[in-house]
Amino acid sequence: MEEHQYDTPNSEELELIYAATEDLSTEKKNQSQTFAIEELISTEETYLSSLELCTGGIYEHLSEKQLPNLDLDGLYGNIKDVIEVSRNFLTKLKTARTQKADQLLLISNAFLDLKQDMENVYKEYCANYENTLMLEKGYQQDKDLWQEIRDTLKTVACESNANNLSFFLVKPVQRISKYPLLLNMILKNTLVSDKFYTNLKEALMAMEEVNLNINEYKRLKEVANKYNKVENLTLREKVGRISKHSCAKKAARLSLYIQHEAGIVPKTEDKEFELLKENFFILEKAVTQLQESITAYWKCLQTFLSFKPYEFNLGITEECAVTYYQGIATTLYQVIFPIFIGRFISLVYKPLCTLSELFIGPQQLIKKHSDKLLDYEQIEKKMSMSGDVTYEEKAAVKTYKAINHLLVSELPQFNQTVSQFLVQIVQGFIVIQKDLAQSVLHTMSFSMSFLIFQLPHCQLPLFTFWQVIEEILEESNKQLSSFRETFETAMPTPVIQPLSPFGKTKLQSLVEKHGPNKIFQVTCNIIGSKDLDLTLQKGEFVAVLQNTDIKGNKQRWLVDAGGNRGYVPAQKIQQYHLLENKDPVSNTLLVPYDNLEKRRHSYSITEKPLPHQNPPVPFYQVFAGYAFTARSSHEVSLQPGQPVTIVEPYDKKGNLEWNLVEVNGQRGYVPSNFLVRKLFPWAAGESTES
Repeated sequence: MEEHQYDTPNSEELELIYAATEDLSTEKKNQSQTFAIEELISTEETYLSSLELCTGGIYEHLSEKQLPNLDLDGLYGNIKDVIEVSRNFLTKLKTARTQKADQLLLISNAFLDLKQDMENVYKEYCANYENTLMLEKGYQQDKDLWQEIRDTLKTVACESNANNLSFFLVKPVQRISKYPLLLNMILKNTLVSDKFYTNLKEALMAMEEVNLNINEYKRLKEVANKYNKVENLTLREKVGRISKHSCAKKAARLSLYIQHEAGIVPKTEDKEFELLKENFFILEKAVTQLQESITAYWKCLQTFLSFKPYEFNLGITEECAVTYYQGIATTLYQVIFPIFIGRFISLVYKPLCTLSELFIGPQQLIKKHSDKLLDYEQIEKKMSMSGDVTYEEKAAVKTYKAINHLLVSELPQFNQTVSQFLVQIVQGFIVIQKDLAQSVLHTMSFSMSFLIFQLPHCQLPLFTFWQVIEEILEESNKQLSSFRETFETAMPTPVIQPLSPFGKTKLQSLVEKHGPNKIFQVTCNIIGSKDLDLTLQKGEFVAVLQNTDIKGNKQRWLVDAGGNRGYVPAQKIQQYHLLENKDPVSNTLLVPYDNLEKRRHSYSITEKPLPHQNPPVPFYQVFAGYAFTARSSHEVSLQPGQPVTIVEPYDKKGNLEWNLVEVNGQRGYVPSNFLVRKLFPWAAGESTES
């Protein structure tokens, strides 16, 4: 058999073969790269078209139907911001399509330039997407409403074959996660030696980071949504939640909290968070007070507008003047005032009520932050001692860190936004008040000059005019006095209500402890919203200890509620005067000063002036009952039996558990329960020998 001879290629032939193979590989990569770039741009165009159809045709069609119970803003979220970012991004990609030489650089820069914008809008949209699905699921239960939505989809977006809105609304969630895949495809088909390879890799890493941040933000929002809801549970449901585990957890929190307050265990302090929380509660108080004032204004305005004086006989004989007055009043009450009311409700009242409701979620989250912080400190202590924790404890640590991170990152923006809205509401109120005044003056200017000359006494000399005015006022005063006497005669004598046994005991204790001049009564229910605030019921008695708080706020008073001490709003308590009764002191009733003076003539009560006594002032000396070692420069050390001078019976936050004292010329804070007060048998001002 004849053997076939094969020539072995030399080195030059091998180099030619390798070069040809490499050229084929490079050409194939370039084709794949071009295809990947075109896929990125074309799919972005399709994506943007779908979003514009969703927000344009579908949104507008549903808005025109004005369907009840359809929350379009809740469904769509911030999709308009997503569209704006996508438009900017597509513009940059189209520019890159025409610039072949620097195409990879322009694509990389498009991602890098819009990285922060993409993260901001997509993380908000993706976090709200679960709420979108819940809303749509709820709308599917309403057959009529869901049929209207499907009819809109068939009319506006029939080519898409969409059966629900989530067909469009899910696209942003899918698109942001697809950007790293598309970039990776372009990068794989780019030579490492390409001068723009590093830029592409940086863009890929940026998009991966954006997706990681979005997922982390979604996790934080899920934790926040779990705890910021206000649950209106019945007593049976609350009792049903009690278990050994919950009781043990709450007992551990309470124990650690007491140790913090007693100074036994140092408390973890986060100055940044504490400052944000303080600003939050200041804004909450400002919004609450403004809402109360605006609500009172609105009630007074409704009462004012309920009267129509132009429909009554005004006692003016000149028919022309009456006609002009009635015309002006009719214009005010039927045209100008209704316009003002509409602007007041839409620009001031409703926005303020909505702004007040925004505080509910952060309030719950801040409260839960305090609880989780106690759990976190206990777990950290356990980890430092044993180095081992359970899976549940690890989850608790993650939960605390998530809540803390969310509050620290979101509270500054929340406080800033609320401040801006609050300023805008106040400015809006000022503007509508000015517009009301200008409208009234404009209406009056047309006929006021003629009306004045038609009124009585307008031609009298000035001296005579004032004499007439004085006579009219005197006559009106007589009529008012006569009406008052008739009214007082017809009014029944008020009945003094007896106090309950508990109320008598509490009142007697407060009077003996603080004296009758410091007794006040709560005029409406008080719900404490801050640390050291008291929660009191209407009608309870308190003794005022100080008419300001530690910051000098005169609207927040320190009171003794018969055991508990704390702060209450000054406008919600009223001073009462102790009247003599046939019963002993424990059965006396306190009557407010204002009512006493106004109604003194309505009934007769024999008042017996309280005897003027100067009771001896007991002399107290304060000593250190236990040894205390200062742990910082703000504290001072004590030795048992050491004399102490109390400078302030509370700390800078008003906490009565710590006292500012002076010992041996040094000032500092010590726990109040470490001090002992000794009563000496002589009164102040008397000698020790007596």
